[in-house]
Amino acid sequence: MAIRSHRRSLRKRRTLVVSTAAVATAGLGVSLFVMNANAGTVDLFHQTLAAKDGWASSGTGTTGGTKADTAHTFTVSTRAQLVKALGSASDTTPRIIKVTGTIDANTDDSGKKLTCADYAAGTGYSLSAYLKAFDPATYGRSKLPSGTQETARAAAQAKQAKNVVFKVPANTTIVGAPGTKAGILGGMLQIQNVDNVIVRNLTFAATEDCFPQWDPTDGDDGNWNSNYDSVTLRGATHVWADHNTFTDAPHFDSANPKYYGREYQIHDGALDITKGSDLVTVSRNQFTNHDKTMLIGSSDTDSVGKLRVSIHHNVWKGIVQRAPLARIGQIHIYNNVYDVTTVNGYAPQYSINSRAKAQVVAENNHWTVPSGGKVAKLLSGDGTGSVAGGGNLVNGTTTDLVAAYNAANSKKLKTTVNWTPTLTAGLETSAKNLPVSLGTSTGAGTLS
Repeated sequence: MAIRSHRRSLRKRRTLVVSTAAVATAGLGVSLFVMNANAGTVDLFHQTLAAKDGWASSGTGTTGGTKADTAHTFTVSTRAQLVKALGSASDTTPRIIKVTGTIDANTDDSGKKLTCADYAAGTGYSLSAYLKAFDPATYGRSKLPSGTQETARAAAQAKQAKNVVFKVPANTTIVGAPGTKAGILGGMLQIQNVDNVIVRNLTFAATEDCFPQWDPTDGDDGNWNSNYDSVTLRGATHVWADHNTFTDAPHFDSANPKYYGREYQIHDGALDITKGSDLVTVSRNQFTNHDKTMLIGSSDTDSVGKLRVSIHHNVWKGIVQRAPLARIGQIHIYNNVYDVTTVNGYAPQYSINSRAKAQVVAENNHWTVPSGGKVAKLLSGDGTGSVAGGGNLVNGTTTDLVAAYNAANSKKLKTTVNWTPTLTAGLETSAKNLPVSLGTSTGAGTLS
């Protein structure tokens, strides 16, 4: 059974924060302790997901690296240190990784900054040559790129991936040290085919692919597709992502050029949950300045019986779509704040998309919709997905989002689901105060 977390009770009671300097002086090591008269002492780096806090609390719960010994407790501030602390992706030894400051993934082992040109060097790739080789006017639109320049592009992309993809092993806790503006710049945490991982208090920014691939068969006009989500779950189980911030900053999509008439997209997902991932809780994060934000299920044939995800107390602002896009699974979306105002050129298309028979329960969320915005565009679907639940507010008024969507669309959302959420610790029965309460309690840097 997961050890119960005290993070909610701490907000309700008087707390005393003991500085790391004081703790170190006392001979307890540099860590963070929050003392509470009723709850005792809570160590942020050993904190585990509370009982009944969403799908990730199911079964064995999510404890991350709480059992780590001293030899597997690391403090890291560089890319090389992070790689060493993560070790082998197949090593299941519990480990705790404390991140201090911002780690730039696009650096070499000595800390030297690497650019797209560095990754392309020696591969034969150049964007101008690639554009000439696959111009639809001469190459056509019926097949994927192949040949010398596509091979070179893939080689350059592989060089970048070697630097920016961090493979997370099972039984790992990765936490940003409070007060250090902890985060990962330009990198991706890959949580693949492992169990029991915690990721907290980190800012993920500027996760960018130097070498997007042109796909002329993607849609009517083709698309540029990139790799690298800031955090990607592939076949992962028992994962808790909490109090993180996800953003494209400082490079927004509005600055992307167009080639072949299509946006040269260098960003992929922020937090994607795919390929049979299961038992995931996503709580108290901020998602901002991003297009394709959260994908649950990589295709309409992903994994039946899995993709069970709880999404609660998050803030979504400046998001174009996929908040989330859900396929197949049982997804509980509650007590979130959605602000669908356009920010930095990110103009919202929809918030929640339920498709491929997804069973979504969305309740007690709060939407802020600017003047002229249409409630019917807050949801989306393919005619097979369901969205149940109630208590959702739009600009403070209780609103039936599904009814508004179905009235305006031929492919209707279903209104019943095949499950009832029970892992609902912390569920607030009213969304009225969420814009205020979540404004200062979500995202990286708010844990102390």
